[in-house]
Parts: sequence; C-alpha cells; structure tokens
Amino acid sequence: MIFVLFQPMKIKQQEFGDIPIFELNFFTLHELDRAGLQTLMTGDDAIRYEDRYTVSNINYTDNSEEYIANMKAKRGLYKDNIVNLEEDVVYAREDGLTFKTNKASYNKDTSIAITESDYTSYMGDNVVNGSFVKYNNSLNRVNSKNVTATYQLKER
Repeated sequence: MIFVLFQPMKIKQQEFGDIPIFELNFFTLHELDRAGLQTLMTGDDAIRYEDRYTVSNINYTDNSEEYIANMKAKRGLYKDNIVNLEEDVVYAREDGLTFKTNKASYNKDTSIAITESDYTSYMGDNVVNGSFVKYNNSLNRVNSKNVTATYQLKER
C-alpha cells in the first residue's frame, strides 16, 4: 500500500570526470633521488589531479643533466614527466643559453625542449630568431627553422 501512495525516490547517479585531489598556494616541490635534488618546481597556485599538476607562474628547474635548465612561464602543466609551458616562456641554461617564446614543452626523460612558435634565443651577444626550435639539453644540439642569426665574432 505504501508503494502505491508514495513513489520511491529515483536517485540519479552522477559521474565526476576531473576532480582535483588538492590545491596548493605559493608552493615548492622537490624531487630527490639517491644522487640528490633532481627537479624543483615552484608556483603561485597549483591544482593536483590524479595524473597531472596545473600551475600558475611556474618556475621549473631540472638538475638531472650536466647543465641545469630552468623554465618559467605564466601557466604550466606537468604530466608524465613532460612540462608544457604557456605565456611568456623563458628557458635558461646555466651556461648562458636562453630562449624566449610563447609556448614550449620540456620532456624530462629525454631532456628535450621544443617550441613550435616564434622564439628568440640568446647566448652572450649572439641572437637567433626562428619559428621552431628543438633543443636537446643532454646532447647540446639545436634544430631550428627559419633562422635569422646575429653572431658576434671575437677579436684576436
């Protein structure tokens, strides 16, 4: 009789796709192994999901190669050892090599930084402009397209 007068409540099941695990403000993350500090990442805000971090004002340093590489940008996404950077990206290596672009990615496993947008690279007084760059930090090799270079010769 109760089921005739009152209908059971139908509960709709919901699926939640992308739920943040936690959020960080003004943080520093350290990645250590037996050799010591491998990576350092700081930022103003970060959201940790199951498979990635999204970071604002990212400052990422890779200390796993011969030369320390530092990358800064307004926005970053860290997933599967790949750092994708957007807006005012600056890649700087401790020996003075620097490039600036608007969008880049860095693969920590291969130590390769790639940008498929216009960039400007500096090393001392030398300046290179191009539309694509692939830089291998471990092999110290650069591949680029549409290159315009200003190279300062040394006087003897």
